[in-house]
Amino acid sequence: MLRLRSYKRDDARVIVSWISDEFAFRQWSADRYERWPVTAADVNANYDACMAGGSFFALTAEDEKGPAGHLTMRWTDEEKTILRFGFIIVDSERRGQGLGHEMLRLALRHAFDALKAEKVTLAVFKNNEPAYRCYKAAGFKDVPSETPERYHVLGEVWTCREMECLP
Repeated sequence: MLRLRSYKRDDARVIVSWISDEFAFRQWSADRYERWPVTAADVNANYDACMAGGSFFALTAEDEKGPAGHLTMRWTDEEKTILRFGFIIVDSERRGQGLGHEMLRLALRHAFDALKAEKVTLAVFKNNEPAYRCYKAAGFKDVPSETPERYHVLGEVWTCREMECLP
């Protein structure tokens, strides 16, 4: 049975092991890290900086086999009504087993029931169709954007799809 818990610094070592190449790394992190390969120390330093403001939470999904997935949440407004999910990843050896969907379901329940969020948002690159399908299955809907986020990645321009989920 999958459950969410607070991120532990030791989780970073496991999370980075799930990222096999720079393409997958950039789908996960966009331009949030300067270099590939990323290290556990890099992840922890990034999260330390983000957590300093009190509006950022990192969570790990685990089951009887250990860590299975990971995501972050951050408030995007001062009123703390809109949460943004990010850095969503599932153990690369366990993809396709519904763990991403289950992790998102648990995270949404936590966001709406415990944190009283009124909306949850996320962005996914258009070239990450498996993640997009997972987010749709978990209840996220596309949000049309006149100016979608774009990133220069690996010599290409990657465009994001903006998505949201309401209670």
